[in-house]
Amino acid sequence: MPKPLSLPFDPIARADELWKQRWGTVPSMAAITSIMRAHQILLAEVDAVVKPYGLTFARYEALVLLTFSKAGELPMSKIGERLMVHPTSVTNTVDRLVRSGLVDKRPNPNDGRGTLAVITAKGREVVESATRDLMAMDFGLGAYDAEECAEIFAMLRPLRVSAHDFDED
Repeated sequence: MPKPLSLPFDPIARADELWKQRWGTVPSMAAITSIMRAHQILLAEVDAVVKPYGLTFARYEALVLLTFSKAGELPMSKIGERLMVHPTSVTNTVDRLVRSGLVDKRPNPNDGRGTLAVITAKGREVVESATRDLMAMDFGLGAYDAEECAEIFAMLRPLRVSAHDFDED
């Protein structure tokens, strides 16, 4: 996998310095910029791992979601709801998985207008192999140990709760 561009200095730290000089100290600016850059790095790394399987991370997530369902099938609307993506994105993702032979689509017997996405045997094989590879590279988070990963999860939870990302019980 190609290495990302490496700069001789941390551009986010430099932007933080310049920001402070112009507008004052705003720790959230450096934090959001760092989070967004980390997202780009992680997405590139995991996409590189799943690419040999004809997947993107978004398609991988859809396959995993289907394996988590009891019958290996879900309504398209439920996939969008669970993955928090627009219906058009779900359709695009599932259609690509159908073209790859990893998913089938069929009418939803419980909703005359709805469609079910159904994982195929090939889809199950691919998701198992891709998962092994992603786990082997710690989903791109190998710089952190298990405790630090739990801390990251805990630190991001209040943001997700305040955005109503899920119902907190």
